[in-house]
Amino acid sequence: MQNKPIITVEGMTARYGDVLVLDELTFEVARGEIFVILGGSGCGKSTLLKHMIGLYEPYAGDIKIDDASVVTTQGAERDALIRRFGVMYQSGALFGSMTLLENICLPLEEFTDLGKEARELIARMKLGLVGLADYAHHMPSAISGGMKKRAAIARAMALDPEILFLDEPSAGLDPITADELDELIIQLSRTLNITFVVVTHELPSIYKIADRVIMLDARTKKIIAEGDPAELRDTCDNEWVRDFFNRKGGVANNS
Repeated sequence: MQNKPIITVEGMTARYGDVLVLDELTFEVARGEIFVILGGSGCGKSTLLKHMIGLYEPYAGDIKIDDASVVTTQGAERDALIRRFGVMYQSGALFGSMTLLENICLPLEEFTDLGKEARELIARMKLGLVGLADYAHHMPSAISGGMKKRAAIARAMALDPEILFLDEPSAGLDPITADELDELIIQLSRTLNITFVVVTHELPSIYKIADRVIMLDARTKKIIAEGDPAELRDTCDNEWVRDFFNRKGGVANNS
């Protein structure tokens, strides 16, 4: 946390037409940490993620990777900036007509001048990193949900990004498979020094992987808590935050 942050969000406001979704969010993500965005349903977690990766432009404020603005950078500089991160969407979003190897080769074919042999070598290495070395020629329909999530992470790492954004990585997985995915995230973070930004509401995952969290609130449209999840559970002065972390009733009514 002493290093310069790799991501800085400054006064970011998001609207859908006249509807305010997020109001003047300001926070930083440290290089190499696993940073989790959480909150009740409808609080704007996925909306924030989509703004951070440049899919949506904020109504106000800025989002920077190091000193480069995701909002204002244009042209070749923006292309280079976007390539500094990879994204795993909630469904995995693998192309069903392609093998896992072909899925991972796709960004390499699109964004590099590497030949087919080099692309396939890199793709096999990425599959090995997520424990799928033996499944290169499998179709997405032939593997489990947990394996699809791993393959999606491998594809997100194809261009060696510094940052990985994961949208609800544990959604739809059984507890054992979700825990294995959490272990993978920790391993990749520690061994490759990848910065992770993870959207989730799965408490077991939050406690296991998060170095730090921010909690969004659907009522105020703001960040209502930030810090270590165990400390927030035990000591936060906001009763709703404590109830969320302790699985107590009333959370749904405020989400």
